[in-house]
Amino acid sequence: MVSGTAPVWPDGSVQSDAYIQAKRCFEIIGNALAEAGASLDQVVRTRMYVTGLDWVDAVGKAHGEAMANARPVATMVVVKDLIDERWKVEIEAEAVIA
Repeated sequence: MVSGTAPVWPDGSVQSDAYIQAKRCFEIIGNALAEAGASLDQVVRTRMYVTGLDWVDAVGKAHGEAMANARPVATMVVVKDLIDERWKVEIEAEAVIA
């Protein structure tokens, strides 16, 4: 399980574009899974928290690209705020390792 990924770069910066933020979250998830001996292709469930309806399409596009092979069950929820006001999305993923 990889939880609470936020779209933060190593230097602490955050891109303003929701699509880029979601791509960054999936990059972080992919790296965490790799450390556990897994990959994005083994993801069975994702949860995406977005701070507005305006970001749904961009986050959905990034999800579709990152999860094209896995095709997990997915939930996207619009929330009032995330911990950092710069964040438009935060993503969780669960994978099954055989």
